[in-house]
Amino acid sequence: MGNVAIIVKIMPESPDVNLEALKSAIRAAVPVSDIREEPIGFGLVALKAAIVVPDKAGAPDEVEAALRNLEGLGSAEIVESTLV
Repeated sequence: MGNVAIIVKIMPESPDVNLEALKSAIRAAVPVSDIREEPIGFGLVALKAAIVVPDKAGAPDEVEAALRNLEGLGSAEIVESTLV
C-alpha cells in the first residue's frame, strides 16, 4: 500500500488567532510535511497543510477529526488529495 498526500485548507476562527501556535498544534495532531500561509483578506490568513497518510479507507476522515478540536481553528477542509 502507498501513501496519500492531502492538502487541507485551515481557516482560523478570527484574524486574532496566533498562527504560530495554531501551526504547532497542527504539527502535533497530524503528520505534516509542509504548512504555508495564504492571505484571504481583512487580516485573515488561511493555512494550507500538506499531510501524508497511508492509503487506507478512512485516513482523510481521521485527519479531519484530529484537526477539528484544535483551539483557534474555525474550519478544516480537504481541498486536494493525490497518491504519492
